Amino acid sequence: MRTVLGRPDFRLLFGALLASMAAESILLLALAIWVKDLTGSDGLAGATIFAIIAPMVLAPLVGWAVDRYPRRPFFVAANLATAALLTPLFTVSRAGDVWIIYVVAGLYGLSYLTLSAALAGLIRQLVPVELLADANGVLQTVRQGLRLVGPLAGAALYAAVGGWLLTGLAMTGFVTAAAVVALLRAPEATPADGGSRWTAELGAGLRHLAGEPALRRALLGYGLGSLVMGFTESLIFAYVDQGLRRDAAFVGVLVTVQGIGGLVGGLFSAALVRRAGEVGALATGVTLFGPAAVALAYPSIWLGFAALLLAGLSLPLITVGLNTLIQRRTPPGLLGRVVAAAEALVSGPQAISIGAGALLVGVLDYRVLFVLVGVVTTAAGVFLWRGRRLSAPPAPSVPRIPLQRRPAAGAEPEPQVAHPTR
Repeated sequence: MRTVLGRPDFRLLFGALLASMAAESILLLALAIWVKDLTGSDGLAGATIFAIIAPMVLAPLVGWAVDRYPRRPFFVAANLATAALLTPLFTVSRAGDVWIIYVVAGLYGLSYLTLSAALAGLIRQLVPVELLADANGVLQTVRQGLRLVGPLAGAALYAAVGGWLLTGLAMTGFVTAAAVVALLRAPEATPADGGSRWTAELGAGLRHLAGEPALRRALLGYGLGSLVMGFTESLIFAYVDQGLRRDAAFVGVLVTVQGIGGLVGGLFSAALVRRAGEVGALATGVTLFGPAAVALAYPSIWLGFAALLLAGLSLPLITVGLNTLIQRRTPPGLLGRVVAAAEALVSGPQAISIGAGALLVGVLDYRVLFVLVGVVTTAAGVFLWRGRRLSAPPAPSVPRIPLQRRPAAGAEPEPQVAHPTR
């Protein structure tokens, strides 16, 4: 990690993302708690996350737009637009205003997809291929580390002053990110004109994912896990309410505990990618989510802390493995469309599962649903692990050392020739 942070251009990008990720960490959970407080419904609180993920159906259009513009100015504009779309939250004051939170959550989901696609291209533009796993690992370490303070601070601030102050803080974070990235002086690649019809360009990301064996396996396995992983967005509120008998704000404590596991996972994610390959890291993360979900079927606060630590450990392994695989196996000019398409293929099943979880939590015991999540994610992890050789890490290169011949008796020694480093 020190190597990639030693690059001045990446350090500047890192500082910008620190501001935007801090804004995200205090905002997302607060939106769900806000809905829970206004309506008293676990299902409606979980549906806030569904509203964020629902815009993923527009992924092909978003990716096409991202690939048509230079990465840096597009990223700056997208951050400013994200700050602006949060302003309607200042008008929310009663249960009848919940629809405003859902609309903002949907717009934020569209913005998140756009920023992710632009960021992947910007990182690929700034960082050499051999340091991509380290760059993604650094960002995930910080993102997960913010869970140590962000959600808990957000829940505490919400309990003290409501959602308006959190909205203002989040807007400040996105504006700061835009200002810092605007200072970046990286060479901009001119977006290539595909020369094809726009309908063909929209589907280029999906075609690339389907045609590349490692990416295809990764998306199939992770998509299978996502079919049930979204259940937890609603189940965690039922776990706190019905199992632990605590109020909704305690979810912030659990997410903070999850952040500790995420911090550890982020620190080791790049090393795991180098050892097991990108698909191997992804498989490890998805598999670890299984026992974590099963453990949450029993309402014990200490067992719950252990389960959330394990779940937190799994998340950066999943993200770093998948992101690095996409960045390494995709041409730069196609990266926006591929990232957006991958987000849609993963988040589509996840959105369905969040919606299904919001409905099922009202009719089935949450403990049964947690066991179901554990069984399916373990199966998905095994499927991915069996395909880990599709992205096996390359063998370390060994420098070639020329053989030295002994000079014949009485002969002059041969001059030594310096071989250039390859």
